[in-house]
Amino acid sequence: MSEKQPTKPDHRSRPTNEEFRAFIASGWAPRGDDLPQEAEVARWTPARRDVVSQAFPGERLVVPAGGLKVRSNDCDYVFRPHTAFAHLTGLGADREPDAVLVLDPREDGGHDPVLYFRPLASRDSDEFFADSRYGEFWVGSRPTLESMSAELGIETRHIDQLGDALAKDAGQIGLRVIADADADVAALVERVRSEAGLTTTEEQQVAAAEADAELARTCSTMRLIKDDWEKDQMRLACEGTARAFDAVVADLPEAKKRGRGERWVEGVFGLHARHHGNGVGYDSICAAGDHANTLHWIRNTGDLRDGDLLLLDAGIEVDSLFTADVTRTLPISGTFTDVQRRIYDVVYEAQQAGIAACRPGNHFRDVHAAAIRVIAEHLHSWGLLPDGVDVETTLDPEKGQYHRRWMVHGTSHHLGMDVHDCAQALREDYMDAELRPGMVLTVEPGLYFKADDVIAPEEFRGIGVRIEDDILITEDGCENLSAMIPSRSDEVEAWMARILGISD
Repeated sequence: MSEKQPTKPDHRSRPTNEEFRAFIASGWAPRGDDLPQEAEVARWTPARRDVVSQAFPGERLVVPAGGLKVRSNDCDYVFRPHTAFAHLTGLGADREPDAVLVLDPREDGGHDPVLYFRPLASRDSDEFFADSRYGEFWVGSRPTLESMSAELGIETRHIDQLGDALAKDAGQIGLRVIADADADVAALVERVRSEAGLTTTEEQQVAAAEADAELARTCSTMRLIKDDWEKDQMRLACEGTARAFDAVVADLPEAKKRGRGERWVEGVFGLHARHHGNGVGYDSICAAGDHANTLHWIRNTGDLRDGDLLLLDAGIEVDSLFTADVTRTLPISGTFTDVQRRIYDVVYEAQQAGIAACRPGNHFRDVHAAAIRVIAEHLHSWGLLPDGVDVETTLDPEKGQYHRRWMVHGTSHHLGMDVHDCAQALREDYMDAELRPGMVLTVEPGLYFKADDVIAPEEFRGIGVRIEDDILITEDGCENLSAMIPSRSDEVEAWMARILGISD
């Protein structure tokens, strides 16, 4: 007797008779056949793909967008493509779930890009009406093969052809995949490699995994240097972020009055993020009072009170997926207290030292070194370092680091399509590398005095300050992309007074 299979719950009514199917498929106006103009980004993506092509000559390279992820039951999260896929195709926002970019090696050298994806289904298909995850009735229409090709300037094919395409010449040419982008595609690649005898031994499996990691690392590292289009996208993200900061300041009175004001701030910023671009580039940190001393405070459940500071760490991600990452620490009343200003001005001094180190030829680590020296000097002058520990001692990476009680994090990270971009780059290409024109990095020192820190002066306790800007390395120095948002203490107060209508 066969074992009974469990019944899968299905709560939707789907008429299946032929008359109904014919009715659903009929009576629609013809779809337009005008093709879109080629996207502006399509002029820049060939050069990006060439970098990858030159790194892996003669190999087939597989870069998935990734699939939809379940939020709960049959509800998915809003889709965001894998960063490498978006960078190499130019598709941002919520495009295009389940798509896969394949770089096929040419016999004469180089690669031909082919995009495999799920195109718009016909109206007489089951998908059109009955598929709540992909169907046009439910989630809107998708591009056709022809329209996507016109938009991106590359060849397109149906996703159903992917398996045969990957199996072609398997065993004769190398095959690499960005494995963490899509587990199903990674499994397909592994099956192709196994059937071709490429991963039959443990040694071969390890070598294949290392080859995949090298592809992912190359796609990550190549984003360290931004082209001119990418720089403009970063400027666009910062411009929108500045407007969102203005809106937050304007709504501070309402945030104070409503209760759970941190959530109100988060909502105001998120409104502008969704209107200006794709959304927030990361969960906004809206930390009032002592919450500012929890570095990744994203619960945002606290109240806003006059006399406290609000640390707002937030950035808008534009449709191309480039994001800003800016922090301002604002006096909720509009005016810093003397103690708040004392701490704030030290952080500002440290940040200016870090920004001054953002020059081509300097090293990435020099930015942190410049900023943290200022922090250490002031902590020493305030008598907070242990007895016998001077500035040089605490800055010693082996025997010191006492200052990290109040400044635990690094001062900088690379920024771009991910808020912590290029994360798979090797240390020699990141932490130990020279700064080069086209790099974008944050400069974000802080000082954090937790409410229960009995070493800190009582008047310091509960105060957390961070100031962060997005810095583009130029040929002869740097450009502060977020400089339109005031950061010096007196300028912050003047900015808030202007927006809130506060008179002297």
